[in-house]
Amino acid sequence: MKTLAADYAAGLPGLDTHSLMHGLGDVQLTFLPMGERDGAYDPEHRVILINSRVRPERQRFTLAHEISHALLLGDDDLLSDLHDAFEGERLEQVIETLCNVGAAALLIPQALLDEVLTRFGPTGRALAELSRRADISASTALYTLAEHTSAPVLYAVCAVARLSADEADDPDAPGKALTVRVSSGAPGVKYSLRPGTPIPDQHPVAVAHDTRLPIAQDSYVPFRSGRRMPAQVDAFPERHRVMVSFLLPTRGEGSSS
Repeated sequence: MKTLAADYAAGLPGLDTHSLMHGLGDVQLTFLPMGERDGAYDPEHRVILINSRVRPERQRFTLAHEISHALLLGDDDLLSDLHDAFEGERLEQVIETLCNVGAAALLIPQALLDEVLTRFGPTGRALAELSRRADISASTALYTLAEHTSAPVLYAVCAVARLSADEADDPDAPGKALTVRVSSGAPGVKYSLRPGTPIPDQHPVAVAHDTRLPIAQDSYVPFRSGRRMPAQVDAFPERHRVMVSFLLPTRGEGSSS
C-alpha cells in the first residue's frame, strides 16, 4: 500500500487539494455536511465525499485516505491477496488501516521525512516541523515519525484536557490538567503512554507548556502507574500543545526507578 500511494504521489504536480485529485481522472470531489463521517469514496458514481464541517487538516487527510481507497480498489492483485487472507469485519478493518497507511505515504514524501529527521533528529521539534510542513495532524506526524525512527524513542503530543471525577484529586471539582493526547514508540520500543496520562507539574513537558519555551534535558517518562523511566526529554511547545520525544536509555545505560 505504501508503494502504491508513493508511486501515485510521485506523478502528482503537487500536494494541494486539486493536485491530489490529479491522478484519478474522472473522479469528482464534493464537500458537504456528513454528520459524524469524515468522508467516503463511491466507486460506482466515481465521487469522493468530504465532510465540509471538519478541520481543514482533517479534510486533507480524509481526502488522501479516500484516494487510497480508490487506488486499492484499482489494484486487483492487492485486493485478491486481502480477500484471500481476511473476511468480514476483519477485512474492513484491515482495509481502513491500509488506507490510513496510504494517506500518510501520500501526504509525507520520503524526502521531507528524511530532511526533518536529519536536521532535527528524533525530537519534539521534528514532530512539530513534520506536522507543519506536511500540513497534517500532529497524530499523523507522530505515527509516521515513530515508524521511521531507529533510536529507542517514545513520542507524545500533550495538551490540556478536562479531567473526569475519577482522575481528579478532588472528585467534586474535576478541573483541567496537562495530559497525553496521543503517543507511539519507535519500532522495538515496547512502552507506551496511555491517552489521558497526566503530566506532573514540575516535569519538563509541563514547564515547556507553561513557559512556551523549548526544553531538552534528562528527566523521565511519567507513566500513569507512577513508574518513572529515565529518558532524555525534548519538549517543543506549539500553539496549545507540546510535542515531545523521550529518548530511552539503551540496555545497560539506565534503569527505571
